[in-house]
Amino acid sequence: MRHPDTAKILIVDDLPDNLLALNALIRLDGRDIHQASSGEAALDLLLQHEFALAILDVQMPGMNGFELAELMRSTEKTRHIPIVFVTAAGKESNYAFKGYETGAVDFLYKPLDSEAVKSKVNVFVELYQQRNETRRQVQALEKSRQAQEVLLQELQATQAELQKAVQMRDDFMSMVAHELRTPLNTLFLEAQLRKMQLERGNIAIFDTAYLQKMVARDTLQVKNMVRLIDDMLDVTRLRNSRLSIRPSNVNLPALLERVVGNLANQAALAGCAITLHADQQVTGFWDEFRIEQVVINLLTNALRYGKGQPVAVRMTPLDQGVRIDVRDGGCGISQADQQRIFGQFERAAAREGDETGGLGLGLYITHQLVQAHGGSIAVESQPGEGSVFTVRLPLQPPVEPAIAGD
Repeated sequence: MRHPDTAKILIVDDLPDNLLALNALIRLDGRDIHQASSGEAALDLLLQHEFALAILDVQMPGMNGFELAELMRSTEKTRHIPIVFVTAAGKESNYAFKGYETGAVDFLYKPLDSEAVKSKVNVFVELYQQRNETRRQVQALEKSRQAQEVLLQELQATQAELQKAVQMRDDFMSMVAHELRTPLNTLFLEAQLRKMQLERGNIAIFDTAYLQKMVARDTLQVKNMVRLIDDMLDVTRLRNSRLSIRPSNVNLPALLERVVGNLANQAALAGCAITLHADQQVTGFWDEFRIEQVVINLLTNALRYGKGQPVAVRMTPLDQGVRIDVRDGGCGISQADQQRIFGQFERAAAREGDETGGLGLGLYITHQLVQAHGGSIAVESQPGEGSVFTVRLPLQPPVEPAIAGD
């Protein structure tokens, strides 16, 4: 295999003996000598190879050395090749002047001085190798510069991500504090009110109806806190790929009916009516708790943003799967918001005057749970026209769930 620093030298002479003698004189390791007996043959070689030096005989039949040199200087590929002319004519022929005019770097007369020829060839070969080394260094520097630029961009991107993560953490802690403060303040105020009634001796107020309302209010606030804490725990497990998926046979219509029934009171408080359309029997191999969590999250969002309009849940069997649609007639979601609502800490309505609350984790967790079952979730919505969230699930989840179990 030829070394990349191998110097190619072109010698052109119409006399074979001269080619043989010059070849023997300048041949060394690391040099590749090419011979041509005419200008035409030399041109073919010049177009095929990159030469460190061209040694041209001046007096050749057909195309002479000067004509060959002029052609070399007119072509981008060959114009930078150093040319040394060789002639048997005497110095009085003034060939040297014409040779330098055509771009020669040196002029030699026959009979050749072997030491002078070797020295000159050595100089041009070293210059060629130095140019190659300089070119390699420049290329290496450029490659290094590009690598440093890529690294700088990566570092800047990482810095931006870290800043975003820090900001997200701060926002998250602020949201957690705010969301937990609401039910805690309510419980605290309720406790203070009861304490005041007891201190005043108003025992009669604590009748059955009062106690039932008190327990209902307390239960709702505790459930709100538990939901927030569960969401935070689920996000932590998702980040660590430790959220458990434990599939079993699940009767989906029965699950949907149970969830809708459990949310009846919440729907009544929101002024919404929930209708369920799940007439056909569908049984799938899913994690029942997690699928219930998916449906609860979607229905809770529909009640929260539904503006008191009816909410409909529809189950549609598919070939080897099932589709669940949750439709509300609420405020709707803009196209821009639809691109982000399945991310962490993103909320479906972040507009002025929106007081629906929440950490913005429900849809993120829902999306991850659906993916873990090999399914998909999508939303169709227009502002002011309500929203439809569609979940598609295969009856059989992937062999290896997207979220590994403990």
